[in-house]
Amino acid sequence: MILETAEILKKVRQIEIKTKGLTNHIFAGEYHSAFKGRGMSFSEVRDYHFGDDVRSIDWNVTARFNHPFVKVFEEERELTVMLLVDMSESSSFGTQKRDKRELITELCAVLAFSAIKNNDKVGVIFFSDGMERYIPPKKGKSHILFIIRELLSFTPKRKGTNIKETLRFFNNATKKRSIVFLLSDFLSGNYQDALNIAAKRHDVVGIQVYDQRDRELPPVGLIQVADAETGTTQWIDTADRRVRQYYEYQFAQHAQYCKNAFMKSGAELMSIRTDEDYVKALQTFFLNRA
Repeated sequence: MILETAEILKKVRQIEIKTKGLTNHIFAGEYHSAFKGRGMSFSEVRDYHFGDDVRSIDWNVTARFNHPFVKVFEEERELTVMLLVDMSESSSFGTQKRDKRELITELCAVLAFSAIKNNDKVGVIFFSDGMERYIPPKKGKSHILFIIRELLSFTPKRKGTNIKETLRFFNNATKKRSIVFLLSDFLSGNYQDALNIAAKRHDVVGIQVYDQRDRELPPVGLIQVADAETGTTQWIDTADRRVRQYYEYQFAQHAQYCKNAFMKSGAELMSIRTDEDYVKALQTFFLNRA
């Protein structure tokens, strides 16, 4: 147990060094530009100048000094970032550079460090086919390191994926408008209505992670494959070109469903492969939003 704890702390430190460095040198400006405050807060009063909107006159201050003053408002900069993280069994799959869980962890770390650098709060919901754990939004480096440690060590109670119920929980639990990153392989259907509600109240961004073998099979002959979430197994003849084509077709259909769902809701969706440079993908996304 001591060894496991030591290994986790070592991994936390490695992820902190890597992702915090990316945040400091690459994403510092992009995050700030991509996610601007949605509200306005009172800042100060100043003398009235010709052309100022008379609706901004502060009548109390004006009456006190017998001279017109106007209220000055500034954009609210403090935001709340919520990370909705898929911890289902399928997220542990990976055949390339890293598995999907490792990619999700690094993405969460980059987003979290970007948020606290912008003085925003960060909260997390771990989910499988139900809500697994809720970490309320907080600021600070120690909070982010705690989140990373939980991402590395958390063991879900269930294996499946239920995005609809996760979004329902989030919609009921979070009233303040938030920036929401939903990180999953999206092996779940029927979440359109819940996504519509979330996207109306919040700024929702889906990050779909997938492995190369989720999309295509190598022609290696007869193999036995297992569904990580249901445990069912079956034999597949990968030497058959029609089998491989159907496998690719199913992935394409699933990807199109996800794309359509986010488009209909007004939310945004990006896809990142486990062996892909996620830095470039995030940069492109942030710059397109700026």
